[in-house]
Amino acid sequence: MLNQKSKFKQKVIQVVSILPRCKVASYGQIAMYIGLPRAARQVGWALRELGEKENIPWWRVVNQKGIISIKNNLTADHVLQRKLLESEGIKVVDNKVDMEKYRFDPSEKVLRKLHLRDEYLEKLITYN
Repeated sequence: MLNQKSKFKQKVIQVVSILPRCKVASYGQIAMYIGLPRAARQVGWALRELGEKENIPWWRVVNQKGIISIKNNLTADHVLQRKLLESEGIKVVDNKVDMEKYRFDPSEKVLRKLHLRDEYLEKLITYN
């Protein structure tokens, strides 16, 4: 049986995995899309724990201002994240991404695939 931490990480991975090329999301967005809008920091921790063999596009997650804020990670750093973002065509200036231009804005169909509680899902659909 999975513990709460494992379920949380699994949900983070599920959402980050649907981020399309050339789009980014903030840690807070990911937290919001898993139904825990105040867990942005924990999203960062979960992503930091990803192994090199896991094929999850972690580099598409930046802070709410679009700043590459990765640190204390043994397998990746801000240089690698910048390189990966730029390889997808995302322009990075001073370690910052233009969130208005590159922010992931999921459709209602995508949001429904996340299996959130109905009342929370309706708020997100209205918000988007």
